[in-house]
Amino acid sequence: MAIINVTPDSFSGPGYLSRDAALRAAEQAIADGAEILDIGGESSRPGAVSVSEQEELDRVIPVVEALAPLNMPISVDTVKPAVMRESIRVGADMINDIAAFRVAGALEAVKDSKVAVCVMHMQGEPGTMQRAPSYGDVLSDVQAFLAQRVDVLQRAGVAGERILLDPGFGFGKTLTHNLALLKGLSDFCETTFPVLVGMSRKTMLGEIAGRPVGERMVIGAAAALVAMQNGARIIRTHDVGATRDVLRLWEMLA
Repeated sequence: MAIINVTPDSFSGPGYLSRDAALRAAEQAIADGAEILDIGGESSRPGAVSVSEQEELDRVIPVVEALAPLNMPISVDTVKPAVMRESIRVGADMINDIAAFRVAGALEAVKDSKVAVCVMHMQGEPGTMQRAPSYGDVLSDVQAFLAQRVDVLQRAGVAGERILLDPGFGFGKTLTHNLALLKGLSDFCETTFPVLVGMSRKTMLGEIAGRPVGERMVIGAAAALVAMQNGARIIRTHDVGATRDVLRLWEMLA
């Protein structure tokens, strides 16, 4: 899954701030081996400030419309019900919600559609989530939260085959929490739902490697390999080519 941010304030650097720039980035990602495109119009980095509904619509919808002819699955990363509804209307195939469809109206925005839904764990919200996050046992706490949200979705009529899970690396978690999640990922991935993992360029990798955001491609590809070896089904990444190369080698040896 290639990350195509259309935000000026992503932690990984400025995104693609025009429809044409986003389209070119998507075409390059596909050439590098991407199989899903994930479009985000609001930064969820630690300390991020929410943007207005209209601003996010203005950023995301023209890009989704421009990407539709590429015949590539399109995911939209949003917590806003209006953005979900409009993205689905113009051709999105997945809604990737870091708030796990807890915002009022989010569940209603997706339940009667046919799109896939990715349910992510986050402790707190982006503006405050890295202020002393705490867990009893991070793996079991994350599993319990996601199981509860899956139950809510299914009770609302969302079929199980539409649901994916994301443990939310870096979202309200210290390095110790993130490493415990990665170490226990094989248990987490025993769920009947496909697991999506996103560690690309995140602070946890910077803390391990001692490298700035722009120099985390190698450790990011290594983290992706560990995740796939332990059962992850989708890797969300900024660095598609390097990640695809590593995973191709592993697939040939499997």
